[in-house]
Order: sequence, then C-alpha cells, then structure tokens
Amino acid sequence: MVLGIEAAAIGVAATVALAVLAAVGRALTRFAATVAAAFGCVIVVLAGFPFLALLALFVVVSALATRYRFEEKRSRHVQEGMSGERGISNVVAHIVVPTGLAVVAAVAPGRVPDVTVLYASALAFGTSDTLASEFGVLSGHARSILTGRPVEPGTNGGVSGTGQLFALAGALFVAAAAVPLFRLFATPTVPVAPFVAVVAAAGFLGCQLDSVLGELLENRGWLSKGSTNFLGMLGAVGLAYGLLRAGGVAP
Repeated sequence: MVLGIEAAAIGVAATVALAVLAAVGRALTRFAATVAAAFGCVIVVLAGFPFLALLALFVVVSALATRYRFEEKRSRHVQEGMSGERGISNVVAHIVVPTGLAVVAAVAPGRVPDVTVLYASALAFGTSDTLASEFGVLSGHARSILTGRPVEPGTNGGVSGTGQLFALAGALFVAAAAVPLFRLFATPTVPVAPFVAVVAAAGFLGCQLDSVLGELLENRGWLSKGSTNFLGMLGAVGLAYGLLRAGGVAP
C-alpha cells in the first residue's frame, strides 16, 4: 500500500494543504494543524489516498458539528475552544490509532482488507463521539449513562436521546462513506454488508465506552479528555476486530 514517489509527493502536498485550510478555517489551532499534517503525511504515504480522504471527512464533519449553534454553546460554556478550534490533545487522541493502522497496512499488505475496517471504525468512533457531544449539549437535558440520574448537558458520562441519535448517525455515515472511497481507489476490503455493520456498531459502541470512561475516570481526574477519547477509539478498534473474527472475516 506504500505510495510511489510521485503519488507520495502529491499525497504529502494534499495533506499539508488540508492542514493549512483547517488552521485558516479555525477548525484546528496552528500547532494542532501542524501535528495533524505530520501524522496525515505518514497515513497517506503508507496507506494511500482513501485513508487520507476518510480522515479529512472526519475533520470536516467534526468542524461543521462544532460550529452548529456555536454562540448558544458558548453562552452555556460548553463550546470547544475559544472559537470552535480543536487543540493538540484532541488531534493526538484521534490520530495516533489511525496512524498505527496505516503502519500495519504498509508492513502487512495482506491484512489491508481488515485494516480498512479497523481504520474506518476508529474514525466512526471519532465522528460518533463528536456528533453526540456537539448536538447532545443542545438537547437541554441529559442523564448519567451508568445511573440514569439527570445531569447537566456536557457532563462527562451524560447522554441524551438527541446525542445518541447523532452518535448512531455519525457512525453510520462514516461506514457508508468509507465504502465508495475504498472502491474509488481500488483498495481491497471486506464485503460491503459486514463492513458497514461492523464499522457502524464499533463506532457507536465505542462512543458509549467513551461516556462510561468519562463518568468513571475522567470525572475523578484519573483521565484527561484526550486520554478518554484515545481509549474510546482503541476500544472501538478492538471491538471491530472482535466482530470480524466472530463473523469469520478476520483470522
């Protein structure tokens, strides 16, 4: 899956351009955009263009969700950053696992079909978690995912019907969008039905794990937000692999 020199040069240029646009559009801080560009270059060179495209799609969807009714979020002190921009901890939490999977695709080309599922599941989690947070805080009410007690919207571990609906929609969106992207670039993957089912389920359930970790550990100061996101994404990937094995798709 490693790109040739010319394709790699195009991929690196595209990655840097996307990072610059993210910084200019205030989706990421400058430092976060720089780090994202570095990791993104590794991903596109080692795994190919559909992996970069899916990562870019995640960033765009996240930025749009973050900006939705942003002034209302700011007035309630539940906004992301000062102007909706995401910082270095958020970027690192969401890009380390995808980069690791890109490395696997490069060193074990025979596992690329499995890696496409795991990679998409990681970003399905990221999208699911972001949409759940950004739309859930606007619902006006939330309940603890563990006890069911009412909590303030935006509280770690707080969930709402609206947030859960968007969490599922985000995971399904990435699962559905990944299929044509991998096909467009002739990237080998698993059959469509198990691909979509596994990616959507792993992304959504990973989001639930993130909420549980947020309530149990982040609220106690034992985890940071970035650490919670990282573990949630890792959990989503692990779940995806377990589902692939259970279905006889992965060895």
